[in-house]
Amino acid sequence: MTTFTTGTDTLTRDALAVLQPGFAGTTAPDWLLRRLGEGLTSVGLFGRNIASSGQLAALTERLRAERPDVLVAIDEEGGDVTRLEVRTGSSFPGNHALGAVDDTDLTRAVAAELGRRLAACGVNFNWAPSADVNSNPDNPVIGVRSFGADPGLAARHTAAYVAGLQSAGVAACTKHFPGHGDTAVDSHLALPRIDADAAVLAERELAPFRAAIAAGSRAVMSAHILVPALDPDRPATLSRRTLTDLLRGELGYDGLIVTDGMEMQAIAGRYGIERGSVLALAAGADAICVGGGLTDEETVRRLCDTLVEAVRSGELPEERLADAAERGRALARWAAEARRSPSPGDPEPEIGLTAARRAVTVTRTGPTAPVTAPVYAATFSPEANIAVGDETPWGVGAELERLLPGTTTGFFTDADADAGARVLEAAAGRRVVAVVRDEHRHPWMRTALDTLLAAAPDTVVVEMGVPQSAPRGTPHIATHGAARVCGVAAAEAVVAG
Repeated sequence: MTTFTTGTDTLTRDALAVLQPGFAGTTAPDWLLRRLGEGLTSVGLFGRNIASSGQLAALTERLRAERPDVLVAIDEEGGDVTRLEVRTGSSFPGNHALGAVDDTDLTRAVAAELGRRLAACGVNFNWAPSADVNSNPDNPVIGVRSFGADPGLAARHTAAYVAGLQSAGVAACTKHFPGHGDTAVDSHLALPRIDADAAVLAERELAPFRAAIAAGSRAVMSAHILVPALDPDRPATLSRRTLTDLLRGELGYDGLIVTDGMEMQAIAGRYGIERGSVLALAAGADAICVGGGLTDEETVRRLCDTLVEAVRSGELPEERLADAAERGRALARWAAEARRSPSPGDPEPEIGLTAARRAVTVTRTGPTAPVTAPVYAATFSPEANIAVGDETPWGVGAELERLLPGTTTGFFTDADADAGARVLEAAAGRRVVAVVRDEHRHPWMRTALDTLLAAAPDTVVVEMGVPQSAPRGTPHIATHGAARVCGVAAAEAVVAG
């Protein structure tokens, strides 16, 4: 085990303790191990760090050899946003599918099983669940990551998810406070704005966070969004009115407040990550998430030095930094103790597929002939948002090829001119299964489906995003998410007719 570096002063140790950095590769670099010895409390993992469960377990064991109580964080929502299964697709449906079933016992069981798998790999802090109420159907970054558009539904499933995850000894981090659902801009790319008044916010956006706090969520993640009714000048991550007055004061939350990734353009593009980090801590945040895109020691050094200098200059009160650091260490102690207390209950390895099957909705818009012969699966792929990424496969083609040998699959994007006609040509008379994702947000998909359904009315449509458009296709199958298990459930529904 690395001993603490001689001469590392209290300010530096506290500055390191509030950072949640990432790194490149599937083994821990020397600089990261050294920083753990100097005071770093938390490390963030992403898909680039994971090759297998065995490799991940070895990695986290190596981190704990340097700091036994290290918080190992991950962005593992299940569903569309997976890091554990980034190359295969998730074994768990996402929030929207769970909301569609609306069985809180099921949601708790899914979260508990996900938590067990994380804990088995040595991960003890999950940047999930998303508690956002997806009230804007055109939202480009939340969508199926939300339990739904109804605040009550989102609240009860957020609480169930928090309880399930934490029953496995994995700290939940409920996000994105005060709510990212009513946005039409992706905060990875720019600063979104929500113009709802305070009464609407209290009734809609805040309801799931109240439920999460009541359920004991160990952490809450802030959103990089401007909400003028709360603070007309600064985004929530940098707003004392939002983090301290509202979340701490009015809502009574006493756990760890974590920022969303500081390299996201909503913050980095306007303030820079150094200035943004100082402002976030001064506003009431306790942990600075940075590492989704920045993976080097120099980033950690710059942020650490910036925070130390901000204290020495009087811009950031020393007691605020010390309080933030202690909150992080307190959560690390809780997580370390939870690791020593095995989760009660038996593993449920098939719970994700069970949930995905229950979430499938089949609408028959006309006479439906059974699908018994090989088909042509046409997958219409929108550009993936940064949270989801473009590494994870999705669709139903692979499963249909297994169930209906001879099936072939084609992939189409908005760059494909006259995609509908191209699908008909490639299908060569076979029945078409058209797979879409958020058709309502993509005019080119609607046009392609118009062409397909006009020429081939027996086309089966599988919607793997938010099923906002009116059902069409014979039948229309909604999965409420694009996880691997959702593809399995959809393929079964296609063959079942």
